[in-house]
Amino acid sequence: MAEGIRDKVVILGMGCTKFGERWDAGSDDLLIEALTEALQDAGIEKKDIQAAWLGIHIDEINIGKGATYASGALHTPFIPFTRVDNFCASGTEAFRGATYAVASGACEIALAIGVEKLKDTGYGGLPDSPAFGQEAVLIGPNATAPGMFAQLATAYAAKYKIPMDKLKEAITHVSWKSHQNGAKNPRAHLRRAVTKEQIMGAPMVAYPLGLFDCCGVSDGSAAAIVCTPEVFKKLKPNEPMVKVKALQISVSSGEEAMFTRWDGAGIITTQTASRKAYEEAGIKDPRKEISMMEVHDCFSITELVTMEDLGISPPGGAPEDILSGFFDLDGQIPCQPDGGLKCFGHPIGASGIRMIYEMYNQLLGRWPEDRAVKNPKFGLTHNLGGVPTQNVCSVAIFGVD
Repeated sequence: MAEGIRDKVVILGMGCTKFGERWDAGSDDLLIEALTEALQDAGIEKKDIQAAWLGIHIDEINIGKGATYASGALHTPFIPFTRVDNFCASGTEAFRGATYAVASGACEIALAIGVEKLKDTGYGGLPDSPAFGQEAVLIGPNATAPGMFAQLATAYAAKYKIPMDKLKEAITHVSWKSHQNGAKNPRAHLRRAVTKEQIMGAPMVAYPLGLFDCCGVSDGSAAAIVCTPEVFKKLKPNEPMVKVKALQISVSSGEEAMFTRWDGAGIITTQTASRKAYEEAGIKDPRKEISMMEVHDCFSITELVTMEDLGISPPGGAPEDILSGFFDLDGQIPCQPDGGLKCFGHPIGASGIRMIYEMYNQLLGRWPEDRAVKNPKFGLTHNLGGVPTQNVCSVAIFGVD
């Protein structure tokens, strides 16, 4: 019987570039930057890595940039190197490959690294992709990511009979909170705090989502080196260990758009992956046990419904929790303590690992007091890819011992 990976894998070291308009660097430069920090943090050399996984997605700028490209850029020593792509969850998919390799006993030290140079596409948002092409068949030729995620808002408001102005107030707080946090983070792309009035008054993108309700477009890279607990104890004796408590991925076949049982007010893959992750990690009551979260806030409404899909807020209760400050940095479960996708943007292959980077450093108590979560025990990351009607979701849980 499957027993999961709980406590079988430890994060040895992590690295993360500054996210933003990185015209100063190519994908190879960003990979090197992220790995250099991860190696320094881990206290090892490249020759100690036994296997590696690369998360990367956009074909328009990544033709030929597979595992051999990354291996060449990083000069890894003839080790197995695999490129993975699971849409916007590609970063966590790379982390899953490295984690499962260590948990299985196939290797003792493995690397997960992700990168994307979205600014090089020349698009204002994500370029067209096969996923949106599939949605166009179901929804229409003008399907866009903001337009499709905006429909979560109208479906949610209808299901719970919430006035749209109340819902808009809640998603405004989501964006405001994240920008407050991101303003304190030197690696974020967008570092200017904004007022709720600015958010409410910003140009509309797809009702009810305004400019500040949509994440930006950025370049960036992040890396994680994982190992067995035994190796960690040898390399870092007497230091606290950030252990992987759970890592679950759920992928939709698109059936949500084809049947009537889906109400359109939540993401089924998030509900599925989180339920399995809590079981794997031994979490009985996430609202009481989870200390902090990094979730996939591609749009502010996505973060709102995710609070319920993760079982943190009760059905229909996310707006009240959000407006009460429950998810603020000084709230009961801080969400996006680093600023989230709102402030980092979403270089696809890097985002999932960037989320883990924040949880890792928060659990180790490395951040300044003004942006540190108080006494965290469990951190959760939620990395979503695709659109509401067909997507992939990963949920990972980390704890410090």
